[in-house]
Amino acid sequence: MLKLLERFRNFLGEGRFWMLVGLLVTTGIASFALVIVDSERTVNTQTILALGAIVGAAVIIASRLSAAQRIHWAAILAPAVGIIVLSILFYPQYLLASFGAAFGWIIAGSMIFGRRNAPIQYRNAIKAMRKGDYKTAVSAMDELIKEESDNPNHYRLRGRILRLWGKNGRARHDYEAMIKHSTHDGIKAEAYNELSELELQAKNYDKALQAAQKASDLLPDDWVAAYNLGMIQDRLGHSQDVIENLQRALDTKIKDARHRLLIYLWMLRAYSRLGETDKAQSALDSLKQEKDSLAEWQQLLEAEDAGALRTVLSDDVALAEQLIKGDVDVLQIAKVR
Repeated sequence: MLKLLERFRNFLGEGRFWMLVGLLVTTGIASFALVIVDSERTVNTQTILALGAIVGAAVIIASRLSAAQRIHWAAILAPAVGIIVLSILFYPQYLLASFGAAFGWIIAGSMIFGRRNAPIQYRNAIKAMRKGDYKTAVSAMDELIKEESDNPNHYRLRGRILRLWGKNGRARHDYEAMIKHSTHDGIKAEAYNELSELELQAKNYDKALQAAQKASDLLPDDWVAAYNLGMIQDRLGHSQDVIENLQRALDTKIKDARHRLLIYLWMLRAYSRLGETDKAQSALDSLKQEKDSLAEWQQLLEAEDAGALRTVLSDDVALAEQLIKGDVDVLQIAKVR
């Protein structure tokens, strides 16, 4: 639930998110106060407040969407909002049932309109990508970007396909275009994270660090940005920064054991470099608790399309396995890279 809320917050951006929270809190408090006052106008005023909250929330969310997206979501949400509004105005005794009906329509509407509204080029690109036909997939996205050159999501998909195809130079241009065409911090941070991974793969550590820092500055509470930043700082030997950023990532309660495994590995190396043996041993103990995720990493690294992942992480996964088996001492790891 918290993860969904965080995604929604990133989608709206800080300004819109807190505007929406302020609207809901204000109307909620006002409605509750009316119950205490128990005026004869309470019901009518609460109705107006409820309608105002619905309309205001719709306007705030719609302001984040493109014109095409507004039409798409209007087709899905307008009937649901209409059901609730009619219930508030004329059938308040059935309000709970109307919420159920509205929710049911949103689910049905998403199924009805979801696939139809995806551009045909987008669907063709995904189909080709899944088959490993990256040339066809990129051609489909080229066509779509000619028509909608200001949509950052198109550059995201083409960049992903290009990375799978091994065309990192062209992928870099697409992630830069994502940044250029987006006003949303979440999308920009994602693009900077992708750029940092491209530079890391090419062993351009200083450029990778710059991109990762920008992603982290945009989304300071995002574990992925902190994780990438700590990983790059590990390569550069910035031990204290490694510990601070990876601890920040851990504080978000990362659910994925395989990422926790590598976090503890990099923290262990940082503590070892700093000569903090006790903390290095503690990190090793934590790493060993994640040993079951080694099999998942090994399976991922063996995949046909995991070339970039192998370049960046295969040595780390192998070192984690040696540490778990006891083949490498915590003091020796400071010298391993």
